[in-house]
Amino acid sequence: MTASNAPIPDPASGPLVTAGIPAGPGGVMTVEVGVITGDLTLRTTWDGQQALLAVQYDGADEWYTVEGAPVPASTAAAAQAVHEAMADAVRRGGAATAP
Repeated sequence: MTASNAPIPDPASGPLVTAGIPAGPGGVMTVEVGVITGDLTLRTTWDGQQALLAVQYDGADEWYTVEGAPVPASTAAAAQAVHEAMADAVRRGGAATAP
């Protein structure tokens, strides 16, 4: 998560990425492989209309689409909010899906 005094990245200039998120019990539900757990990296890519959410095991090459993505996001602020909500959902676990 972004520190309170750090500038918020602009999703229009590239994907938002948060690494080292410990998935809560039950992990995150993905389209490709079902639930994944452990320390995860979350990537949110915004195309101006929607936010595509993907997760990977920290340090891995493969990305997995979060179940329920893409999520409508008509502004950069909305995409940022989706990213932050998904990061919180990863921490909670419970086979988390897109917010």
